[in-house]
Parts: sequence; C-alpha cells; structure tokens
Amino acid sequence: MIKLVVLFALTSMTLVSSQFPYRPYAILRSYSDVTPYGSYQYLYDTENGISVQEQGQQKYLPQGSGTAAAGSYRYTSPEGIPVVVNYVADENGYQPQSNVLPTPPPIPPAILKSLEYIAARTGQPIPSHYRRH
Repeated sequence: MIKLVVLFALTSMTLVSSQFPYRPYAILRSYSDVTPYGSYQYLYDTENGISVQEQGQQKYLPQGSGTAAAGSYRYTSPEGIPVVVNYVADENGYQPQSNVLPTPPPIPPAILKSLEYIAARTGQPIPSHYRRH
C-alpha cells in the first residue's frame, strides 16, 4: 500500500511540474503611483527583458467618465524578434502601434474613387485611414 501511495505522489509531482515549464523571473524595477485625482502611472522591468509602462487619468465626457491610458510594452518573441507595442486606450478604443502587427492591404482604386465621390457629394471628409498616402 505504501508503495502505491509513493508511486501516486511521484506521478502527481511529475505531472504538475510538466505543466509549469517556465520559471518565475525577477522584477528588476517596479514603480507605481496613484493620485487622489484619478491619475496613475506604473512601470516594471523583468530579468527576461519584459518592460512595461503605462500612465492614465480619468476623462469626463458627455456620455460619462472613463479612463484614458497610454503606454508601451516590449519583449522578445520566442522566435527572437524584438516586439515593441505602443498604445493609447481612450473613448476611441484600444489603438496599438507595433512592429509586429499586420498591416491591411491598400484600398482598391475603385473603392477609393467611390469614397471620394461620396465625400464630394455629402461634404463629409474622407477619414484619414482611407486617404491615399
């Protein structure tokens, strides 16, 4: 019976240890500050090269309040590619910019021409992400 308990314990430890193949990394630098006025900032760096920073504040809009934030994070992908993401998150949503994000194909000329036609007839400007670059 004791052999069975020891075998079960060893098997359990083996299974649990294989589920967590990564070791924890030390935090090299950490800072955070929250003000009573609704703004905050934080940053941290880890020994495996992850770096994160963000700052934000409360934003009051006609439809209510929320938090507007801006920040960045960087790390190295498993393929060895340095990844850098800068972002803004506000009433317009999460807007990341990065060296690894996919880019959309250009707008076909016929579609762009029809957008210009509509803009000319309605007086509405073409959004900047549709304009020719």
